[in-house]
Amino acid sequence: MHSEAVASRSAEQRDPRESRNGSTPHLDAVSLAIIEQLQEDGRRPYAAIGKAVGLSEAAVRQRVQKLLDQGVMQIVAVTDPLTVGFRRQAMVGVNVEGDVENVADALTAMPEVEYVVMTAGSYDLLAEIVCEDDDHLLDVINKRIRALPGVRSTESFVYLKLKKQTYMWGTR
Repeated sequence: MHSEAVASRSAEQRDPRESRNGSTPHLDAVSLAIIEQLQEDGRRPYAAIGKAVGLSEAAVRQRVQKLLDQGVMQIVAVTDPLTVGFRRQAMVGVNVEGDVENVADALTAMPEVEYVVMTAGSYDLLAEIVCEDDDHLLDVINKRIRALPGVRSTESFVYLKLKKQTYMWGTR
């Protein structure tokens, strides 16, 4: 298991480009450099980050807390699902009749669903699902996702092998 800073949003968070008061947070070059340092190693000491970006340890700690509070980033442990007992992953494309947000919210509430995005294209939603085995995946798709009001159809893309999983897109 390794730890990385994840500059992403979870379903419970607001748009990370908005602060708690609804405005877009200002990210200066130093804040962006701190984020990049944490993306390289989420356990990097604040003192080491401070040296790299030209701030004191206390100033880095304060900035990191502000970035966390604003929902700009999360610091989480990223695991290999196979090593922690989840042998089956799939991306599921979902087509919806009616309000897409209602179905997205219902998917978000499912513990097996790790990622939900509303899309423009062949599917209204894409959901990444992590399950213990094929029976568990079948149950989630067949009995829970397809049973949601508004779900018209699904298409599943079962992962055969995870080749790359990073969160190193930086702060471009």
